[in-house]
Amino acid sequence: MFTGIIKAIGCVDDLQRQEDQARFVFSTGALDLSKSELGDSIAVNGVCLTLTKINNKNFIADLSRETLKNTTFSELSVGDPINIEPALVLGDSLDGHLVSGHVDAVGKVLSVNKDGESLLIDIDIPNGISHYIARKGSICVDGVSLTVNGITEQSFTLTIVPHTLESTIISNYRVGTKVNLEVDIIARYLERFGQSAEN
Repeated sequence: MFTGIIKAIGCVDDLQRQEDQARFVFSTGALDLSKSELGDSIAVNGVCLTLTKINNKNFIADLSRETLKNTTFSELSVGDPINIEPALVLGDSLDGHLVSGHVDAVGKVLSVNKDGESLLIDIDIPNGISHYIARKGSICVDGVSLTVNGITEQSFTLTIVPHTLESTIISNYRVGTKVNLEVDIIARYLERFGQSAEN
């Protein structure tokens, strides 16, 4: 589990693509992974990955065909920046919201507009997840825990404050940027609960 609070910005150092999988080498940025072990989970752009090798300044993760198909990793290139968050440890502060690292859909940035020192960003709502998104509810975008400030049938709006812009890759978003989306886990369970109550 994760919180959606990004701990560092790294980048793609290297990648090797094959037909049904890929191996990524990610720089750790300012993140200290000295206490991490092989097999630990780590979120990169909101995707839960497994550490397969750890060095002082980077780590390696293998991605399956399923992960490549359902996330933005199929479009990442060497040098691209990434959001990084280690897995939640029991007793850690939960400052964002509970995030599983399992991407529900890939969205696309529709607009980016200044609002004082903040940014207003509109993202399209992919098919199948609109009923999980609510105004003032939580959503995870590229691993960042955010609050939905507005919603229409086709898109939702986020207000990104200066601290989040400085601490994540959101400052690089442009119209057309594709992003990993994970809906609030509570919304998923509420839907399941409702279905069970009907039966």
